[in-house]
Amino acid sequence: MSLATVYTRGRQGIKAPLVTVEVHISNGLPSLSLVGLPETAVKESKDRVRGALLNCNFDFPAQRITVNLAPADIPKEGGRFDLAIALGILAASGQINSTQLDQFECVGELSLGGQLRPIDGILPVAIEARNAGRQLITPIENGAEAALVDGIASLAAGHLLDVCAHLNGQRSLAPSTVQWSRSEPDEMPDFADVHGHFHVKRALVIAAVGRHNLLMIGPPGTGKSMLAARLPTILPLLSDEQALQSAAIISVSEAEFQPQHWRKPPFRSPHHTASAVALVGGGSNPKPGEISLAHHGVLFLDELPEFDRKVLEVLREPLETGVITISRAARQVDFPARFQLVAAMNPCPCGYLGDASGRCHCTADQVLRYRARISGPLLDRIDMHIEVPRVAHEILRSGTPGGEERSVEIRARVQQARERALSRARRPNAEMTPPQIKQYCQLDETSHRLLEQAINSLGLSHRAYHRILKVARTIADLAGADDIRMGHLSEAISFRRLDRQPSTAG
Repeated sequence: MSLATVYTRGRQGIKAPLVTVEVHISNGLPSLSLVGLPETAVKESKDRVRGALLNCNFDFPAQRITVNLAPADIPKEGGRFDLAIALGILAASGQINSTQLDQFECVGELSLGGQLRPIDGILPVAIEARNAGRQLITPIENGAEAALVDGIASLAAGHLLDVCAHLNGQRSLAPSTVQWSRSEPDEMPDFADVHGHFHVKRALVIAAVGRHNLLMIGPPGTGKSMLAARLPTILPLLSDEQALQSAAIISVSEAEFQPQHWRKPPFRSPHHTASAVALVGGGSNPKPGEISLAHHGVLFLDELPEFDRKVLEVLREPLETGVITISRAARQVDFPARFQLVAAMNPCPCGYLGDASGRCHCTADQVLRYRARISGPLLDRIDMHIEVPRVAHEILRSGTPGGEERSVEIRARVQQARERALSRARRPNAEMTPPQIKQYCQLDETSHRLLEQAINSLGLSHRAYHRILKVARTIADLAGADDIRMGHLSEAISFRRLDRQPSTAG
């Protein structure tokens, strides 16, 4: 036959749109033309494909060959289409059996010798191939990652000849298998390493249950980073669907996928010199940023006021919507960004305001200017503000009598309280919608008066009002209470630390 069709997948963000490779061979001067909005790397594939076919002892048709990558309005980039183009030429020229080609999707870059080289973004390809009901042929290096997707027939090949032998019924390709365990990861580091800080641990437990954003304020060296690094160890493990979404983002990024952390919530901690593109994603060929790599996990921003203010402001929209949209002239890409923000900062420029050592000599104006580096709208989106003071030396030396509670024990309580919220609203408390807040966060008259007094005295916004109710609902879930009581609401209000004026240093 002179016309052949092969299915493959492109890449748009974390999506893998179907690309149909149509190969037509006709009489005319020998040539190979690629159409369908190919970029430079795709245009170069005709030289890789020609070399691979000739070195595998196939005939390269001395005719006019037209390769159409449809649909034409999707930009095509990379070497991922090499295998599909080679199979299309072989099928159109009658050198391989094409009767079963419509049952397969294939991706992979070809070397001049015919070896298959891995591509990035294989997980979205495997998910879409499964949804389309087709088998997937991948390079061997991508096989184990593709096998993470349940319900897909994924076949791994190391050479173009192996794929051709499979299509011709001569030698079957081996199914891809997962080469690592999906078991629960080791709990390292552990909350048992942290002595004291009982009220901070309490705040972290509340934040873990409700997925609330948290800001820790304290002098240098009091354990803010240490505590933040241990928050993922008390978060519930990801479901298979959540883990697959998180792994799909890593698959299309420059980050390395770590199989031992398959179901562990991701933890990202960018340096305060990170740019806006590094944080939210971007580039001419948009890649996910730190907020997307932290999807279903924790984004920790240490030294929060040291980040460029313009960089911090780009967090405002994804904190509300859980998605970041990157627009370019030729395309628009959406990346998921449902992350839990945990930040840390010093209370003043020198860092020692309120410290027992009395080392701070910052004026009130200096403190205000320092804290003004964080805009009010961003601070308004952080549910909880908690002070992290210095721990007494006696506690550091000997620890808590009876020992510290381990992360696995804390996580059991977090999981139980989280399940109460999921059974009620099908989402963590921090993600409740306004109608759900109205339905599940009802207060009695006395509690209403207390909240109104706090709103008026602190000058809180409507957003802060809702976030206080969400935190109070989480505290009630931890206590096993069906209704929000005065004590739950009082504790939630106490976490709005930065809504108060800073004290003057002495």
